[in-house]
Amino acid sequence: MSKIILTGDRPTGRLHVGHYVGSLRRRVELQNSGEFDKIFIMIADAQALTDNADNPEKIRQNVIEVALDYLSVGLDPAKSNLFIQSQISELTELTFFYMNLVTVSRLQRNPTVKAEIQMRNFEASIPVGFFTYPISQASDITAFKATTVPVGEDQLPMLEQTKEIVRKFNSVYGETLVEPEILLPDNEACLRLPGTDGKAKMSKSLGNCIYLSDTEEDVRAKVMSMYTDPDHIKITDPGKLEGNTVFTYLDAFSKPEHFAEFLLEYNNLDELKEHYQRGGLGDVKVKKFLNNVLQDELAPIRARRAEFEKDIPEVYNILKKGSDVAREAAAETLAEVKRAMKINYFEDRALIEEQSKKYSR
Repeated sequence: MSKIILTGDRPTGRLHVGHYVGSLRRRVELQNSGEFDKIFIMIADAQALTDNADNPEKIRQNVIEVALDYLSVGLDPAKSNLFIQSQISELTELTFFYMNLVTVSRLQRNPTVKAEIQMRNFEASIPVGFFTYPISQASDITAFKATTVPVGEDQLPMLEQTKEIVRKFNSVYGETLVEPEILLPDNEACLRLPGTDGKAKMSKSLGNCIYLSDTEEDVRAKVMSMYTDPDHIKITDPGKLEGNTVFTYLDAFSKPEHFAEFLLEYNNLDELKEHYQRGGLGDVKVKKFLNNVLQDELAPIRARRAEFEKDIPEVYNILKKGSDVAREAAAETLAEVKRAMKINYFEDRALIEEQSKKYSR
């Protein structure tokens, strides 16, 4: 069986470092590993419209932002198919067929759906498209016969829903769909990077994000204002690591070579943590080190983005080519699904001949 990746992002804003450590960085590694036969990376604009239907221009403008972020982190259109979800009409057909395999009560129990509904204050009036997006996500994954789905921990319930749909379909109609496996970040700090203010999640509305496209000065200002240990008032005070955003980011980004380059008095992050915990190390020094670490990681991303920004028509061309490839793959799966469901009337010669004999008697 071919090894195939499907993953993507909703174009609701520029991508930030949480997206980067949670999925983007790993996608590039997987892309360059040579282990996968096909890689599909989707800009999920149709899904984004389920809770932004009254503001399509927002989604339209952010499609190019996400595409630029993809290309700037190193996703290569020669190795990965970058495509736009709404341009693949076969995904809508698959979603419609899968709806018959899922109950309303099952969707209501999905923890991710419940959390998203509460966050968006949809309790009283849930758009049907938003409520059923786990089914849409299942169609996205199965359309490309994805064997591997690299996502964050919060998407585990969604992947389980997809697996249930695959099993149900195959049990009713015969072995047709491929059951995917989730691939989580291997660095625990990358599972859910907090906002710069210490909040559990980065949010554009909260203003607590460091974006991949931020300038060097923007990054520095955000790092220097980061939430640390509120009880670490004097340098001599012992500091806590738990809930300390600066150290969470260092867990996600720092490498041994960063200490050799930016903080020679420590050999590694463990030594830095130990000093902070016993006291005698100020927050400003640690923040300056984190700033250097982040600048080192983001500088080449900024440079690549600047190059792609010079030729926006070519970026759209990359998306069109990727969408053409994605449409062809999804069409093949849809044809197989229709055959399994016995709704491929016009290509089923046996059916036509059978009915012809029946009514010619």
